[in-house]
Amino acid sequence: MSQPSVLATASVAAVATGLVAYALYFDHRRRTQPGFRRQLRRNERLQARAEKEQAQQETVKQREVIKLAVDLAKAEGFPSSVEEKEAFFLDQVSKGEALASDATKGIESALHFYKALKVYPTPGDLIRIYDQTVSKSILDVLAEMIAVDSELNIRDIETPNPADLFPPVGLD
Repeated sequence: MSQPSVLATASVAAVATGLVAYALYFDHRRRTQPGFRRQLRRNERLQARAEKEQAQQETVKQREVIKLAVDLAKAEGFPSSVEEKEAFFLDQVSKGEALASDATKGIESALHFYKALKVYPTPGDLIRIYDQTVSKSILDVLAEMIAVDSELNIRDIETPNPADLFPPVGLD
């Protein structure tokens, strides 16, 4: 009648007692054995090093994917007429905004924003707009895409170098 409930209670109590006993044993070894403490620290360092290496590998892989995406976008080409550029810009921005809501599609979203930036007449202004509307993770990917593309000039107006305003030495 009450046999299954007594059996279940006894089983749960035995498992809980075993877990508490193991925790006490582990704590005792950690406190009293220097070799055990060293091994724990060594394992922590190895795990931290492995995580760091994995993060670096993921970063390198992401940069390769970004470079490939930028190269493919350049290979596809960009429109040349003003009307085509405007339609292309609006299409790319709308696609980028649609993909921006999904966190797993950050690179695809940034690629659409990059394509829109590529045809925009003043890219510096568009980047300031992106700063206010696009999430930071997508902006980071977009910044890497801009860094990969050496042809893209994001400066609005070339400012003169202050050193050029002074006359050269020796012309007194």
